[in-house]
Amino acid sequence: MTVNEYLIVSRNAATLGMGIPDYIRKKVTGRPLPRTKVTPEDRRLFVELSRIGNNINQLTKNAHLRMHSPKDLYRRLGELRHLLHELKSNITNK
Repeated sequence: MTVNEYLIVSRNAATLGMGIPDYIRKKVTGRPLPRTKVTPEDRRLFVELSRIGNNINQLTKNAHLRMHSPKDLYRRLGELRHLLHELKSNITNK
């Protein structure tokens, strides 16, 4: 096993809360692996990202129906861009 392969196996096992031998045994024998657990922080980030996606869809619909001025749409898109940047920072700083 190369160092890179070991690091991959080690990371995968740790993500599932397993030791390397148990992880390899399950992989080799084809037995199901435990599901990864979503942390409360990841769940919060997912919910926030879903909200941003919904807002973008609403803005797109409103733009097609000309319900808001272009200035209002640009302002709101700027706010959403800022939120996305914050989410990206939260994810990469874990």
